[in-house]
Amino acid sequence: MRLVIATCSVDYAGRLDTHLPPATRLLIVKADGSVLVHADGGGYKPLNWMAAPCTLREEPGRWLVTNRTGETMTITLEEVLHDSSHHLGVDRGLVKDGVERHLQELLAERCEALGDGWSLVRREYRTDIGPVDLLCRDERGAYVAVEIKRRGEIDGVEQLTRYLERLRVGLEGVRGVFAALAFAPQARVLASARGIRCVQLDYDALRGIEPSTPRLF
Repeated sequence: MRLVIATCSVDYAGRLDTHLPPATRLLIVKADGSVLVHADGGGYKPLNWMAAPCTLREEPGRWLVTNRTGETMTITLEEVLHDSSHHLGVDRGLVKDGVERHLQELLAERCEALGDGWSLVRREYRTDIGPVDLLCRDERGAYVAVEIKRRGEIDGVEQLTRYLERLRVGLEGVRGVFAALAFAPQARVLASARGIRCVQLDYDALRGIEPSTPRLF
């Protein structure tokens, strides 16, 4: 990860054109290629960003970031105050809270909530970057990787995308389903662009469905 603190302006050209006037900001370049622009305020959300996959071309006094659809983010640097790079290694991912764990258990027992005729292959199916929540087969026998969150955000779509890249090496044709109690609009847009289906879950309804296989507690 590269961290740069600089006085800069930012111009975004794409579906919506935006401009950030000169100010001191934090620029983050992640190992996956994502570029984020942060201010010292406004919570955790960046002022502007370009999600991976994208390319960063550095020129004197300017960064030009381009994604695969041709949108561009131009960062004009007036003064660089700090520039450092750090190797963070492979992240093990979020530790799921009680609700997410319970959703995973419920869906493992009730795959039909995701699609008629679905069956579970395995919970916590391992990849080299961590486990995907559920690996299922649909009514046609095709593999489906399911990632489960309480709230579906862009980072969840990115996480499932990385899992699918690994899984497709051995499971040809596997597709993705992103399941959550609620979704950020941007997450739905990104998921659709990547061929991932979003399924909104009803926690109370899931808890009220009796499992198809009796179990002792």
